[in-house]
Formats: sequence, C-alpha cells, structure tokens
Amino acid sequence: MIRWRRGEVVRIRREWPGAVELDVTTEDGAARALAYPALVGRPEPGDVVLLNTTALAMGLGTGGYAMVVAVPDRLPQDPQGPGHLVKARYTPLQATVLGADEQDSPFHEVLRDADSVDGMPVIVADLHSALPAILCGLYGPRPPGPGGTAETGGRERVKPLRVAYVMLDGGALPAWFSMSCARLREVGWLCGVVTAGQAFGGDVEVVTPHTGLLAARHVLEADVAIVTQGPGNLGSGTRWGFSGVSAGEAVNAAAVLGGRPVAALRVSEGDLRERHIGVSHHSLTAYGRVALAPAQVAVPVLPGDFGRRVAEQSRPLAARHELVEVPVDGLHEALRGSPVRLSTMGRGLDEDLAYFLASAAAGRHAASLLS
Repeated sequence: MIRWRRGEVVRIRREWPGAVELDVTTEDGAARALAYPALVGRPEPGDVVLLNTTALAMGLGTGGYAMVVAVPDRLPQDPQGPGHLVKARYTPLQATVLGADEQDSPFHEVLRDADSVDGMPVIVADLHSALPAILCGLYGPRPPGPGGTAETGGRERVKPLRVAYVMLDGGALPAWFSMSCARLREVGWLCGVVTAGQAFGGDVEVVTPHTGLLAARHVLEADVAIVTQGPGNLGSGTRWGFSGVSAGEAVNAAAVLGGRPVAALRVSEGDLRERHIGVSHHSLTAYGRVALAPAQVAVPVLPGDFGRRVAEQSRPLAARHELVEVPVDGLHEALRGSPVRLSTMGRGLDEDLAYFLASAAAGRHAASLLS
C-alpha cells in the first residue's frame, strides 16, 4: 500500500505558506519531494528524510511528489496551545487542530446555535481547479447592460467583497498543498480558507461542510462562499465512484442553512473522455441525483454546436433546479488576468477554454445575486 524510501535533502526548490518543495536523492535516484512543516518540521539540505513515494511511483499528476513523512534525526517540538479536533484520524500523521466549532474555540459560542448563513450565495463546483476561474468571474466584468457597456462586478461594492473558500475532503487533505489558495489569499481574492471534515490546514478548521459554511459566514464574515474538493479528486469511470458527488451534498448543505446555492457546471471541450465532453457526467449526477435541494445552475452561453450541446445536456437538471443562462462576454479576458495559473487535468486556459468559462460564469452569476 505504501512505498517507503529513505532520502537526503539536496536543496529547497521553493516554498509557500504551509509547504516546502525539495530536491531529494533516494536509492531510486533524484526526486521532487514535498514537506508540510506543521506536521514534520522544516527539512534542510543535508537532512535525512523518510519518504512515502507511492504517488510518485504511480505517476499521479497532481500528487506526483515524494511526501516527507518524518525528519527522523531532527524531530519538531511538541505542539503547544489548545485544540482537540483530530484530523486524518487514525492514520500515522493524524494531527490535532483547534476547530472553530469545538468547546475551546473562541468561536464556539458563535457557532453553537448558528443555523443560517443569511442568504449568502454559495458557489459549488466539482474540481479544485474551478476555484480561481470562479473568482475571475466573481470579480470580473458583468455582461453588457441595456446601455451596451460592461459593468464591473464585486469591485464596485461599497465595502470590499469577502469571499471564503470551504475545502471539502474529497481530494487533498492538507490545504497547504494548494499553491492557488496561498496566492489567492495573498492577493486578497480570498478572505480565508475553511477546511472541513478530514481536510486540515485552513485558516479555520471545522468538523463538517455545514459548520464550514457557518464559519465562512459568521467567523470570516464572508459575502460569498465557494465550495469544492481539495486538489486531486478521485474518479473511477463509474456512475457513482467519484469524489465529486460531494458537490451535490454541498448544495444540500447550503440550502438547509438558508444559503443560495449556485451550481457551477463541469464543462469540457478538451477532455478526451466522452463522459466528460460537454457537461460532465459528474455534474449531471451530483446535481441531478445527489442534490435534493434546488440550486441555480449557471449555464454558460457558449457559441456554436458545442454551446448548443451544453445547453441540451443541462436541460434535464431543470426538473429540480433553476437553469440560469449566463453570457460569457468579457470572461475570457478576465480569465487571462487570473493571479494564479489556470490548469485542469493538465490543460491550460487555451486548451480547454470552455471549462474555465463555465466556472467563471458561476462566479459572474453569484456576483449578480449580491446586487
């Protein structure tokens, strides 16, 4: 189940909040490794490290690192302070964090009886790669109005727009793995990251997606929440065997808490797998079968035969949800201005423009709800 290797740190390649990328040498040769200092300490050149090389051997794209499990000759100090919420439970790297909803938290009283997110728009998407594209649509230009001019989205608000990201545990568990999250926090596009379930490492830790949404609203004071898995979702090519079913469950959570769910469609023109061409079966299953509460489904108005295909494939979702056609005028330019690199399944903006336009369309629609 696990490929274990012992390695030596050659150099630090780069680092971002919560993570350090390393060059290491092992008996198999040179490798790229990733360490989370909060878990294992900060490796330095010359350190011997214990590595899990399973994902590296499998050739996984998103998780293609040797993961540092320990720096055995220089263990980190014991953790200090409160925190009784255990995440990655009963694994060798289970970690104790301070949960916003636990009794020792300064936010416990706020969340103990909290039962509503006060109509907050909650944008739900399948993949983590949708996050920056949704934000491009949320902050980008609105479609031309009656006068023919494009209006600015959230930037024209009297107070700055506060957007929280609620990360589910269907993909990566450590939020630190996401360079996008770190950069989006840095530029102010996110006011915070909430890690729910077994996910950890966010600005706010919570037990469930429900308390994640409540924390986004009442702890981070967000105007909008975006809910996706962490990087590296799991799929099996079967109708139900994919971690993105959590998107449907997130719609239910947002609705039961009095939010306004906005469903982002997973759309692709560049994926070679037929089940993901046009509207992915992930979206059709998660929203059409798993989501029992109604949402507003953002259907991007795309040109040509492909646009008609997307509209046709979306139509069955109208049995449960409200389909909202969203123009994509100006969104291509907004996506090009993204502060982070846009990539999904190894495809960039120009290789699968429809995917990013569909995600940005959901952000654009949520911005209109804030009006």
